[in-house]
Amino acid sequence: MRGYVLAVGPKFFLLALLDDRVRFNGFECLRIRDVKGLKADPNAVFAEAALKKRDEHLPNKPRVSLATLAELLRSANRKFPLVTIHREQVDSSICNIGRVVGLGEKSVSLLEIGADAVWEKLPNAYRLNEITRVSFGGGYEDALFLVGGGADRANSRLQRTAASRPFRWRGVQSETR
Repeated sequence: MRGYVLAVGPKFFLLALLDDRVRFNGFECLRIRDVKGLKADPNAVFAEAALKKRDEHLPNKPRVSLATLAELLRSANRKFPLVTIHREQVDSSICNIGRVVGLGEKSVSLLEIGADAVWEKLPNAYRLNEITRVSFGGGYEDALFLVGGGADRANSRLQRTAASRPFRWRGVQSETR
């Protein structure tokens, strides 16, 4: 993972991501305790030159809060159409993308959009202590939003179904409901 540190909070830090095409591609917030080592990019001179020739500038720090994970999720959800959560200690091959529709002391409910850009009918709940990374503003999220439609479409579906059906829980045992 390559990027520029834009801000550091008590438990998370914010990166402006630099993708393999040497272009800025969204933002990533990583848990500080999970970082085992940072090193300078051995190709930093090349990357800087490519960015300069492309007239790409370091993106401004988005107005997201790093004070707590709940504040990070809430503020990213306000500023970006989709938020991605990662739970690498549960399953490092899966990320969950969608809109935050509920936030409690110990869990977040996410109305998800699939890889086919189709919104799920019900939100899924995830434990906050399992979330290791939060991403937003990247090209993939933007493409999903472009094809799948906005939060109004997702929220109207949620309003029709929320009163009659419970949340689905992923990664949370039933006795913790």
